[in-house]
Amino acid sequence: MLEFLPKEVREGLEAARKRDLKRKSRLRVQVGEAVFPILRFWDEGFALDAAMVPQLRGLVDVYDGANHIFQCLIVASSTENGELVCDFKRSTAVLDRPALDYWRDENAPVGYLPRA
Repeated sequence: MLEFLPKEVREGLEAARKRDLKRKSRLRVQVGEAVFPILRFWDEGFALDAAMVPQLRGLVDVYDGANHIFQCLIVASSTENGELVCDFKRSTAVLDRPALDYWRDENAPVGYLPRA
């Protein structure tokens, strides 16, 4: 149905859709000092505005507002319909504690009392 509209109207609708997606999403990608808003996010990747972002590849950080939530390794990115679609090989959740290198028993005591 959009193909019957004039080109200017279609471009205006597309710009409004992108602006709306940017406004709704708090997710953003940080590459070095550069920060780009994420338009869409799914299990194996995310989409960015192709007009704002260069081709991405490598390790990037994903933030939700001020919270660092993922570290992603981008292996492929392609441009589709004005969006830069980035696929990642791995997405590691960022934790607020160091990684454990041993198995922790879930029934272990929280602490030990000293001998009196």
